Amino acid sequence: MKDSLYIAWRYVAYHRGKSIVLLLSVTIILYLPIALRTIVRACEQELLSRADSTPLLIGAKGSSLDLVIDSLYFESKQDETISTAQAKRVNESGFALAIPLYTLFRASGHVIVGTVLEYFELRRLRIARGRQLTRLGECVLGAEVADALALGPGGTLISTPDNLFDLAGTYPLKMGVVGVLARSLTPDDRAIFVDLKTAWVIQGLAHGHEDLTEVKDQDVLLRSDDGTLRANAKLLHYNEITDETIESFHFHGNSSTFPITAIIAVPDSRRSSDLLIGRFQGSAETCQIVRPGVIVRDLTATLFRIESVLNSIYGAVGLAAIMLVGLVFVLSFRLRQREMDTMFKLGCSRTKVAQLLASEVAIVGVASATLVVIMTQLTSRFVEDLMRRLIL
Repeated sequence: MKDSLYIAWRYVAYHRGKSIVLLLSVTIILYLPIALRTIVRACEQELLSRADSTPLLIGAKGSSLDLVIDSLYFESKQDETISTAQAKRVNESGFALAIPLYTLFRASGHVIVGTVLEYFELRRLRIARGRQLTRLGECVLGAEVADALALGPGGTLISTPDNLFDLAGTYPLKMGVVGVLARSLTPDDRAIFVDLKTAWVIQGLAHGHEDLTEVKDQDVLLRSDDGTLRANAKLLHYNEITDETIESFHFHGNSSTFPITAIIAVPDSRRSSDLLIGRFQGSAETCQIVRPGVIVRDLTATLFRIESVLNSIYGAVGLAAIMLVGLVFVLSFRLRQREMDTMFKLGCSRTKVAQLLASEVAIVGVASATLVVIMTQLTSRFVEDLMRRLIL
């Protein structure tokens, strides 16, 4: 048997071009279904781990999937908003802690997440460099954002206006970077975190301007009959919150009507969770409440259906490819008929010749299986990081 393997190995090594083509063909046929299953399982695990860590999610009525994708993974843009009164309603119910989110704005291509400090506790995010948010106009960067923009504590970042041609709109806000989060390998690494009130400043619900009593240009002032000072559009508005300007920033309107895109509700028990869900089930409700884990499981169920279809396709293509590889071997054996006749004349039995040919097939098969195992191990090792970077 050893001599048959040796001769077969020498033949395979001599005809390396044909052997490499056969080797790669068989390897790809075997690897693709395994790789697909590995990627789908990793994607499911990553999606579910974040969804399951988010007990309940409240947002405007509409697509529950868009609500979950935007609030958990910061991917889609959820334009529909609800009022902060809904967060107050959740807190006052006593059933859950409300963590508001506001994700409408971006800076340098990265999403700005307006939230409260409880969000960092829920996601178990810690500061790697600098400090946590303490006042208006500050931001904390996710690890990937800090690397991509080469920013750290002490730097500044300017929000991107929704419409560059809206001359009547608000100025972009120049935010001070006070901290960088430790890498969590979650979508939080790709986000910029600010206080909820800072997000409202970006929207223009609050602004700061020079003191009307100290304005030097009197053309700015408009005096009413009762002596009240008002200003026209020439009044200087601040686009950065500093120690000198922070006192001038003020909000207009009732803060309970200010917008947020979603609320993460963290109940203290399953009973509280069910009771809170019941509070949002009325026909007159303008909000929807969902369990993110349920929504994401429905999504992964769709992925599994796609996977089964692809596996069927791969199975049919693989069968055709295996038949083609078999045909290549058969044609190769036919072309080697004179070689086999020479073996017979040298005294080799038909069994020995068949053993030599089977050894060649076995060498290609074992080499392909080895490559598949190596590629599968590499896929399993790096697929989680790949999923986090490309999908999550």
